[in-house]
Amino acid sequence: MGAEVVVEGLTKSFGRQAIWRDVSLTLPPGEVSVLLGPSGTGKSVFLKSMIGLLKPERGKCTINGVDICSCSEHKLYEVRKLFGVLFQDGALFGSMNLYDNVAFPLREHTKKSESEIKRIVLEKMEMVGLLGAESKLPGEISGGMRKRAGLARALVLDPEIILCDEPDSGLDPVRTAYLSQLLIDLNAQIDATILIVTHNINVARTVPDNLGMLFRRELVMFGPREVLLTSDEPVVEQFLNGRRIGPIGMSEEKDTATMEAEQAARDAGHHDGSTNEDLRGVVPQMQPSPGLPPRQGDRRRKDRVMRILRSLPAPAQHGIIDSLSEADKQRYGLTRNPAGVRGRGGDDTQQFPGGNPSGQRIQGELNEESIARLPNSGWQSPPPRGGRFPDGGR
Repeated sequence: MGAEVVVEGLTKSFGRQAIWRDVSLTLPPGEVSVLLGPSGTGKSVFLKSMIGLLKPERGKCTINGVDICSCSEHKLYEVRKLFGVLFQDGALFGSMNLYDNVAFPLREHTKKSESEIKRIVLEKMEMVGLLGAESKLPGEISGGMRKRAGLARALVLDPEIILCDEPDSGLDPVRTAYLSQLLIDLNAQIDATILIVTHNINVARTVPDNLGMLFRRELVMFGPREVLLTSDEPVVEQFLNGRRIGPIGMSEEKDTATMEAEQAARDAGHHDGSTNEDLRGVVPQMQPSPGLPPRQGDRRRKDRVMRILRSLPAPAQHGIIDSLSEADKQRYGLTRNPAGVRGRGGDDTQQFPGGNPSGQRIQGELNEESIARLPNSGWQSPPPRGGRFPDGGR
């Protein structure tokens, strides 16, 4: 299983320019998380700070009990071996063929024989669909192939944590969909903790277990995907729908006068090409390809989310319940019986996650009242902006 990453109060500046401040979140082990944000909000800087390439002014980033922000160079060198990083452009060595690019970390960080290196390299290249292209140079292949080669290189040390910096950058929608499926398949096979930085809305809606957003030098929110996908936070609504109307401007943020002028123009009939469709809402999550094992991170995530269900906003609660399969509902003792289907208690009832220790039962459909009676993990409802979500994240 992948490692847990705990970020507490991380703050980073370049001179007088604050990039972000007091960022706190937890990447649950073995789960896929996505970090959204407009261009220039410091998403790539956040990844570099996580692996110790940049030193934040304050805060901690703890992995396996080691704070990489304050540990020795020796410990940092060892902890970095837990990471695999897919850079925006693949970051391949232009003078090396794909085989040597993928083999580079093994030759640099291990004492494996060339025969063992060959076995590992070919295995990872087959995993990303590049078997047979070993002798090609980066300049001789497409952008999508370079991304996959960069991913193969990120995998050769069997990392527990995989960081992907805008893996869809420069790719068409079809290749982006293939790459997204590849990341989900990898998670199913190796159970690594994955963090994807992107501003691709389709990736954000369909791939992750957890979803967060950076804006105006702060982490707006981070937690189960359903929370952000159903949020009425203005910046989240604007970003998910790709509209001009809202707090985000060409230079990241707008003043009040600009926002009012744009709204007045829209009210007067000006059409800027934005759709009137609201893309918020929970859509089905991408699943591993047929023949692969189920994602263990998906099961752990469902267990975690069901434990904290009552502490989440009502739209997120309903999105979570609606996304559960009938097998999941049986597993958590949560059943719908509007048509008179027998519940586990032998009558037309719905029961609770965790075996319902109180013995209470509620008749009929799941609704606000019935959800409110679900067992609570002890957490209180989070504040609407920037609050810490239970069981990992903010």
